Amino acid sequence: MSNFYWKAGSLLGLSAVGLGAFGAHGLVKVVGDDATKLKNWSMAAQYQLIHAVAIVAISSIPSTVRRIHPAVLPLMLGGTIGFSGSIYLLTLKRDQFRFLGPVTPLSGLSMMAGWAALLL
Repeated sequence: MSNFYWKAGSLLGLSAVGLGAFGAHGLVKVVGDDATKLKNWSMAAQYQLIHAVAIVAISSIPSTVRRIHPAVLPLMLGGTIGFSGSIYLLTLKRDQFRFLGPVTPLSGLSMMAGWAALLL
């Protein structure tokens, strides 16, 4: 088991629940009643939580049971932070974080590559 990825996945899960709750109950006070921003925030929290669970699960598989390609966990972790993180920041302050626009799709590709690496 990878202790680093176990902890990273746990932290992602913890923060996903908190950020999802904020999105459901407090975000409207910050961004107004903008349905697109509220939906984007919710999607970022969902993807973050799904990948947190995947990271914790994959990191708990002993190498004696199944060999996992070494790129899987870094791709998933980096992709999740970049994907969800950029969406959170762009939702809150689009003009200030406009430069992060390309990070979202590239990080999505990183998450997809992590899933694809599971096939190796």
